[in-house]
Amino acid sequence: MSAVACLSAAAVYVSADGTPASGVAVPSPSAEAATLCGRLHDALPRRVDGLSERTLSPVSTLTAGWGDPTVVLRCGVPRPETLTPGSTTYNPGADAVDVNGVSWLMEQTGDGYRFTTTGRATFVEVSVPATYAPEVNPLADLGNAVEKSIPSEL
Repeated sequence: MSAVACLSAAAVYVSADGTPASGVAVPSPSAEAATLCGRLHDALPRRVDGLSERTLSPVSTLTAGWGDPTVVLRCGVPRPETLTPGSTTYNPGADAVDVNGVSWLMEQTGDGYRFTTTGRATFVEVSVPATYAPEVNPLADLGNAVEKSIPSEL
């Protein structure tokens, strides 16, 4: 059985004192995407926008977090509906931002923004709570790891 098949469907944040916080779903990517996500996980910085790395449980190469409240990275997520032709929310002109050579779809959420890479071999999603406005700042620290680990689509 592959490591990807053994992953749980959900993760739980663990705060610095070891108590559980809110949960995050662990993606279920293809084997190829999971390999890329493993490379990304190994390249991720320990600090993002001045925030310390946070332990997520179960430990997965598909998720990472920093700070409290947590900036959450999920690798190998499905294509966002906004970028899916034929979906009811398809919008080829959706808001995007380019940070250090990485293009990110930008979607406002109830408490901040969700950024998803575009033009990459697999999708990487970063959710940033409004506490850290301007929410785009963590992308500057994550861009190098994404650039090195997740190749551009051909």
